Amino acid sequence: MLPISQIDHLGVAVRSIAEASTYYREVLGLHGEAVEDVPEQKVRVTFFGVGDVRIELLEPTDDDSPIARFLEQRGPGLHHIAYRVDDLPATLAALKAAGVKLIDESPRRGAHGMRIAFARPTTTGGVLSEFCERP
Repeated sequence: MLPISQIDHLGVAVRSIAEASTYYREVLGLHGEAVEDVPEQKVRVTFFGVGDVRIELLEPTDDDSPIARFLEQRGPGLHHIAYRVDDLPATLAALKAAGVKLIDESPRRGAHGMRIAFARPTTTGGVLSEFCERP
C-alpha cells in the first residue's frame, strides 16, 4: 500500500489563467496565489486553496506542451489528480512494482519547487495521476 498523505491538488487545463481565474475569484470567492511559469513543463500555473486541497490552473506556454495538446484534444477541464507523498522515489518504485506504468521514471521539477512524477492513466483507472513531494 502506498503512503499517500492527502490529495495535494486538482489540475485543471485552461486556455487562459487570467480568464479562468475570474470564476474562482469572483464566483467562488477563492484567493489565488501568484502566477508561476514552469518552463520545464511549458506551462504557467496558479493555485486556489479550498481547505487542505488546492486547484491548479494550467495554461500552456508553448503549442507543443502536454497541456496545449490536452486542450486541443479535449478542451478545458480536469487534467489530473495530484497525490502528496513524503518519499517520491520510494513511491515510484512501489507503483512500478504494482504494475503501474509511469510517465516519469524519476522525479522532475514542478511548481513551487515540488518534485513530481506522473503515472499513465491506462493503469490508474483512466485518471492521469501525479505524485508530488513538497520541498
